[in-house]
Amino acid sequence: MANTTQAMNEAIKATTIETGKYLTFTLGSEEYGIGILKVKEIIGMMQITTVPRTPGFVKGVINLRGKVIPIIDLRLRFGMASQAYDERTCIIVVEIDLDAEIVLVGIVVDSVSEVLNIKAEDVEDAPTFGTQLETDYILGMAKTESGVKMLLNIDKVLNREEVAQLRSVA
Repeated sequence: MANTTQAMNEAIKATTIETGKYLTFTLGSEEYGIGILKVKEIIGMMQITTVPRTPGFVKGVINLRGKVIPIIDLRLRFGMASQAYDERTCIIVVEIDLDAEIVLVGIVVDSVSEVLNIKAEDVEDAPTFGTQLETDYILGMAKTESGVKMLLNIDKVLNREEVAQLRSVA
């Protein structure tokens, strides 16, 4: 019975965490990863036009080759302290799935590190901190030679209402 449950858990994990390439980046001293297939492009910081009456983590919008892209500061979204942007700060343009519609969103990160090939067996489930903290936006914790990297499910970093609000801003 225990072996069957363990086998089922491994099968579920294998379908959730796929072996593949992840773009890694830093926020403060922590390292994160996003599946490379969700990344549209990486751009340097540029002029962001603020939009009134948006949540604090929404920095505004940019004009990227004629397309208006909403920008969020991932530090602020995660409740981290704000930090002045520098030459390493950049915007990762990602595709977020909203009811089978793709929404482009730019996320501001401290720096981009590298693209890593991560195997499913090197990933552990996100820790549970009880029912008060939501961690469903964390796919898992990847164990690498340089430490642990949090793999993000970028589709769940923002809730449905926030993505819909960003879509209306752009």
